[in-house]
Amino acid sequence: MKHKSWRSDWAIGAIVVVLFSLLWQATPLIRNLESKAYDWAMSAITRDPSPRIAVIGIDQTSLDNIGRWPWSRDVHAKLIDQLKAGGAAQIISMIFFTEAERDRGLDYLERLQQQVLDNPAAYPEGFAQSLQQTLDALQVDQQLARSIAKAGNVLLPMMYSFGAQAGSPTTNLPEFVLKTEIDATGDVGQGKPRSVINPVSPIAPIGGAAKAVAPLSFDLDADGVLRAVPLALLYYDAIFPSFFTQACAQALNVPQSQIKLDFGRGLEIGALHIPTSREGQVLPHFYASQQGQSAFSVDAFYDVLAGKIPATKYRDKIVLVGVTAAGLGDTVNTPVEASISPVQMTAQVISALLEQHLYRSPMWAPWFGVALVLLVAAYLILILPRLRARAGAMSTTLILAVLLVIHYALMRWVMLWLPLMAPACLLVLGHLALTTKRFLLTEAKEEKSSAESAESNRMLGLALQNQGQLDMAFDKLRRVPLDEGMMEVMYNLALDFERKRQFNKAESVYRLMYAHDAKYRDLAEKMKSAKQISETVLLGGGQSGGTLILDGGEVAKPMLGRYQLEKELGKGAMGVVYLGKDPKISRDVAIKTMSLSQEFDEDLIDQARERFFREAETAGRLNHPNIVTIFDAGEEHDLAYIAMEFLAGEDLTPYTKAGHLLPMLEAITIVRQIAQALDYAHQAGVVHRDIKPANVMYDRKTKTMKVTDFGIARITDSSKTKTGMVLGTPSFMSPEQLAGKHIDGRSDLFSLGVMLYQMLTGYLPFVGNSMAELMYRITQQPPTDPRNYNPKIPSVLIKIMMKALEKNVDERFQSGAKMAAVLMKLEEAIKGAAHAKSVGRT
Repeated sequence: MKHKSWRSDWAIGAIVVVLFSLLWQATPLIRNLESKAYDWAMSAITRDPSPRIAVIGIDQTSLDNIGRWPWSRDVHAKLIDQLKAGGAAQIISMIFFTEAERDRGLDYLERLQQQVLDNPAAYPEGFAQSLQQTLDALQVDQQLARSIAKAGNVLLPMMYSFGAQAGSPTTNLPEFVLKTEIDATGDVGQGKPRSVINPVSPIAPIGGAAKAVAPLSFDLDADGVLRAVPLALLYYDAIFPSFFTQACAQALNVPQSQIKLDFGRGLEIGALHIPTSREGQVLPHFYASQQGQSAFSVDAFYDVLAGKIPATKYRDKIVLVGVTAAGLGDTVNTPVEASISPVQMTAQVISALLEQHLYRSPMWAPWFGVALVLLVAAYLILILPRLRARAGAMSTTLILAVLLVIHYALMRWVMLWLPLMAPACLLVLGHLALTTKRFLLTEAKEEKSSAESAESNRMLGLALQNQGQLDMAFDKLRRVPLDEGMMEVMYNLALDFERKRQFNKAESVYRLMYAHDAKYRDLAEKMKSAKQISETVLLGGGQSGGTLILDGGEVAKPMLGRYQLEKELGKGAMGVVYLGKDPKISRDVAIKTMSLSQEFDEDLIDQARERFFREAETAGRLNHPNIVTIFDAGEEHDLAYIAMEFLAGEDLTPYTKAGHLLPMLEAITIVRQIAQALDYAHQAGVVHRDIKPANVMYDRKTKTMKVTDFGIARITDSSKTKTGMVLGTPSFMSPEQLAGKHIDGRSDLFSLGVMLYQMLTGYLPFVGNSMAELMYRITQQPPTDPRNYNPKIPSVLIKIMMKALEKNVDERFQSGAKMAAVLMKLEEAIKGAAHAKSVGRT
């Protein structure tokens, strides 16, 4: 039979793998399919573009009213003047002003002007002035340059061609281009930007008047679709930011000196770090049209020029101006839309950069794809041949669905693009080949039903159940076809699981029975109750403690350690918070939970568990009247928990809203008490890391204040969670915390300064339209003057806030005690002033 081995299933699978590998390497078919899958996923993903961007198009309506293209440059100058007057934050022109525009009559008029200057008496009075005005009107390049210089915020494009560089540059770049050169760090062996040649820049008067001139260059994929754009370009030994990078830097108010390239790794624009490919490119998200409306509505150039659309519409906007009329210029195909104008494409790329809607394709992605192909090959050769037709079809469908879902989910939520279509194609082709072979050659056998085997599993399952080995019993009994007798057996097995408080396993038995007969006895109620209890005890997801009704009567409420769960109080950053009761001393406690198996990868659970209890122990040693008391910590079924003092009142969040602020003295007293509590914790070596109103409980009736969540935020400091939790709240984080540097207690005092600012004004000191802008403001810009929101704040209190919010840690309060002492003096002064005022009245 050896001569027939090539006809076996595993041999067919091996042949398919070999043929697919040859096809994969020899043709671009699979690579094109990867690109199409990328396009499909992006078109199915909805993201909101930046609201700061507006587009003004040179459309057919504008051409009909203004005249044939190209227009005189005084037309562009007039629009720039209007946008500047309307308050546009940034003007991005997509027009190439690479050649001078000179009226033919200027030569004659200039000679006439020279004659007038040589013999002014020969001409009427005022003739020379009128002649000069005429000359000025015809010198449109100077008009445009003056308008651009007056605006002070205009970005202009220049052209390059991609190509290999040889020898020395054949064209000297003008000074207004050279000043945009950026520095680079790292190892050039890691990769470098694309090389460009043949630069064509705007003429000197216009280019020199612009705020910046940057290369507008992009390269299409083999199928004519734009997917990647460069952030930097290499011109011989100089590196320049691309048009997209320069626009993003101006939008974030980042100076040229703070744009830096890390070879083959990424680009820094101020505090914003953008990972790139080896060639300095990124994969931006392109925004699909919604209900027939493009991502960015385009206003007609003529409508703005004629005043039909007021220029004030573009106040504080990033305005892009470019050609949109059909046939007037080239169009671009993006993954979500065909034939859009370059100005609309540029608007989408700039929005993606500002909103950080950028996909990553790491250097290891191709190797990951190869590894998946090998795994699929192993499945086709070793596993699929052993499965029957139905099981094989189900497993292949499941694997294919998982690949597609992972591909979409990684792009949708992780912004990661991995090549998964090659293994998906191999999976489908291999399964079709094996299915066809089986149908033609081997799939003629009838399935055997073995009653003897079913009875054997039943007897063995019952024996294991009697011995208390319930898991093994379930494994055997689930293989037996269900009938009335087996339903009774399975029902008793589920009750045994409940008696051992393994409610999740009882639920699995009930679900198996429910699929066979949903009306069997009280099965629906049993399944619902087991699900509720299992989620409460194992996952921390239930709504209340609940009770379970068994045949013998009512069982006690669910327990977590020695604590009885009464009800759910709310959901915290890492899990559910319950009201619990210690039955031994009848004391109410608050129980915070965290599911270790849900939050951490399997290889990090032990490390996270150790850190959890070490930090809980550290926080438990804190004994201060303004810090919540921790009673106990434990773990049950991979659910770690901390039992702590149950506090009356509510957190301070409601008192940070404008119109609901606390009296100034009361707010100062609270912050002073927090500073004292933090000083005590810092001396004990504990840094809170997440000081914010939501982590301070306040009972206004008793004027009692307690800081919560000490030690909990630190748990994930060295452990990456599955859910990717962020340590701290960005708006309250210190500059050094945002930068990922080592932090100490002074970082908590910065957060306390943000909190004091918000409690006195109802607003945050640093705000931004995106995470990148918020990070830049916290690390680089001063806080908004609090008197803009509350002019009644005393100047001494403003000085205290500003000192707490110093970006340099050495210039802040160096301890909570020092900050508390200053606030105490201010409290006494306010109380003394109030007392003197009341005495004066009497």
